[in-house]
Amino acid sequence: MSSDSRRPLFLTLWYAGLFIAGSLAVALLTYFLTSASLRQRDQQIIQNKLGEYSAVYVQGGLRALATTIDAEQRTAGERLFVRVLDRGSEALVLSDRGEWDPRALETASLRLRDGTVVQVGKSTEARRDILQRFRTTLAFVTLAIIAVALTGGWLATEAALRPVRQLTAAVQRVIATGRVDQRVPVGPHDDAIDALTRSFNVMLERIESLVAGMRGALDHVAHDLRTPLARVRGTAETALAGPADIDRYREGLADCIEETDRVLVMLNTLMDISEAESGAMPLSREPVALSALVARAFDLYRDVADSRQVSLTADEAADAVVCGDRVRLEQAVANLVDNAVKYTPAGGAVSTSVAVRDGFGVLRVRDTGPGIPAADLTRVWERLFRGDRARSARGLGLGLSLVKAVVEAHGGRVAVDSQDGHGATFTIAIPLDRPATITPM
Repeated sequence: MSSDSRRPLFLTLWYAGLFIAGSLAVALLTYFLTSASLRQRDQQIIQNKLGEYSAVYVQGGLRALATTIDAEQRTAGERLFVRVLDRGSEALVLSDRGEWDPRALETASLRLRDGTVVQVGKSTEARRDILQRFRTTLAFVTLAIIAVALTGGWLATEAALRPVRQLTAAVQRVIATGRVDQRVPVGPHDDAIDALTRSFNVMLERIESLVAGMRGALDHVAHDLRTPLARVRGTAETALAGPADIDRYREGLADCIEETDRVLVMLNTLMDISEAESGAMPLSREPVALSALVARAFDLYRDVADSRQVSLTADEAADAVVCGDRVRLEQAVANLVDNAVKYTPAGGAVSTSVAVRDGFGVLRVRDTGPGIPAADLTRVWERLFRGDRARSARGLGLGLSLVKAVVEAHGGRVAVDSQDGHGATFTIAIPLDRPATITPM
């Protein structure tokens, strides 16, 4: 028998054992309490009779006591053993001795003031009969408890293991087929198994999303690599097809190097994104002022902005010092500024603002470009995604993906807000280096 097949049997016996032990403990406690209660009742009857007989003896003497005892012996439903002894231990009054078994008799005595002893006894046969019936009933109940416990334990085990088996079957289907679109039904109970099932389904959804993203990225990479590689090949063929000319060769090689650099930039950016998303990107954390990152990005793109007649303005009303890798954060902010400048028409403006909110340093980059269609808002952070309006502009479609990956690698978050035809606002929030006063955004 394998360990997997032994586990349900073990759980069934475990549940049944717990139920049987608990039930037997309650039954035995009930038995002992019943026995003690019956014994206490007998003792109370004996003591009450001792009190009555002593009162009769004090008031009417031995004759009155004998008359009372004789009358009770003839009429009482439950007869008692009664004996009255004088000072010399001689029986003065005695109920019929032959009717009583000394081994099944429980007695108590009371000595009166004149030395007379009154003894009262009660048979324990009725009590033993009740307890014997109780034990017989308890034996049948115990058998029923064992049957119910085994059945209930098996049902409880099956109910507990059913979600686990469903999870196991789903994992085996994923392993066998390679498909991650499998989902496990979530039970109606909000217990640990249901929470595990929901987490497993979320994991499958995440894996499915990542696999779909990888496939899409590979398709886009293959498509985007085809063009520069074709250009390299075409340039080389053109240079070789004509007569020998050193200048033409040099020009062809320069074009090949340019296209090769573009491919290398794409591959390096993809590797940076993958490292950031997987948590493998090394980060040299230090205090970094967001305003300094903006100033650095403006220095890099001011000439480009001037050539496109786009103004760059920074709101210096507030600043925030975050904890992060200066080089990576400069890369992320530069990509935001580059993206804003690239899609802002002549005469437009790109502005930035810095604020502190809820323990995060918040940087916003606004542009006055054509904006982003609502259908593309959720996709602008995807790798190699380029909307219809972006295809005319030169680029790889990786800048915003890198921004998102770097910011999330720092424990931050990104957001975009745009209305079609009214520009776009990109926001990044990065944890502060130290607690700061919260200012409104």
